[in-house]
Amino acid sequence: MKRRALVCAMILLLIGFDGPTVRAGQSSDETDIRKVELELQEAWNRHDMKAWANLFTEDADFVNVAGWWWKGRTEIEKKHADAHAFLFLESELTIYEVDTKFLTPEIAVVHALWSLVGQKNPDGTPGQPRKGIFTHVLQRQNGRWLIAAAQNTDSRPEVPPPMGPAKK
Repeated sequence: MKRRALVCAMILLLIGFDGPTVRAGQSSDETDIRKVELELQEAWNRHDMKAWANLFTEDADFVNVAGWWWKGRTEIEKKHADAHAFLFLESELTIYEVDTKFLTPEIAVVHALWSLVGQKNPDGTPGQPRKGIFTHVLQRQNGRWLIAAAQNTDSRPEVPPPMGPAKK
């Protein structure tokens, strides 16, 4: 009996990590925003940049990890589709932590930690696994949360030294 309970608990834990679950104190807006982030992951992994871009507002801004600034849903889709034709063709994105801060009932700032495997370098050799963080500003439009601005940043493995008092 104890073994069955343990197996059931393990299954529930695994299921809980597989999708957008509601945590204690989590609002329906937070759940909806988490779903947007996970839809990004799913669209990326299907290499469906139309679906990816449709998670952004029509006039969204996207700054990628290289610092390129793309303006508008159409350009965001095109630039990502171009990259998925080769560099990210076999890549898999995992979003594993989503933190939401509401600035107003209609605007939220989201930080989402991600990892990526399977990318290629420009010369075609396998790229190294990567980790990073998305910073997204989401806006509710017609009852739906969409990304209005995005900044993507690769994480650095080293921890920077603490900031001390300013030197005179």
